Amino acid sequence: MACVALVVFAVACQSETHAVVSPASSPTPHTDPTTAILQSADVPAGLNPCLGSGPVDVYLAQLAGADAVVAARASEQWQELRADGAEAGAISIFSADPAGCNAELGASGNIKAMTSLVAVFADPGEADRAWSSGVFGFVPPPVGELVPGLTRGTTTGLGLSSFTYDRPPVQLACWHRSVFVALVVVSNLDAVTFKSATAAVDARLN
Repeated sequence: MACVALVVFAVACQSETHAVVSPASSPTPHTDPTTAILQSADVPAGLNPCLGSGPVDVYLAQLAGADAVVAARASEQWQELRADGAEAGAISIFSADPAGCNAELGASGNIKAMTSLVAVFADPGEADRAWSSGVFGFVPPPVGELVPGLTRGTTTGLGLSSFTYDRPPVQLACWHRSVFVALVVVSNLDAVTFKSATAAVDARLN
């Protein structure tokens, strides 16, 4: 199942609309995380937005009412990003079945789903360090590590600080750009849809 593939990948790599205020210390008006995450226009027909999509705290509150175990794990992962300096964050999940809305990162069995997470930091250095430490359990693989479906660095098209994982039915991208870290997870969809989703998010990370 997709959720199993996500867990296996996380272990391998470790061996795992509400206003958002831009960082006051930044001289540039960076995109709000709620705007940077996947939007309805970015996903194919048949996928519907899940309740709770928006600021991470709203997502966690919604998820807690549906699956306390998954919500507790996601809350811990978000707190780790906060400890690394995340000032705000947003998450969006689109699913062809409501059951996907309550699954970890939207990945559940053979359900078509797309999930995105964007967190903003005080400066690019802080964001890169957080990316290196791991985003929701996904840690960048060592440089040169050979794992089927795994790509790290500029060949992903997402910059030096990036990696992608392509082992259908799950495709995943995690990267750092500017003051942001981003994560996109696609389940049971084609490679073109996956690349389009990552490009849409990446284009908004200023």
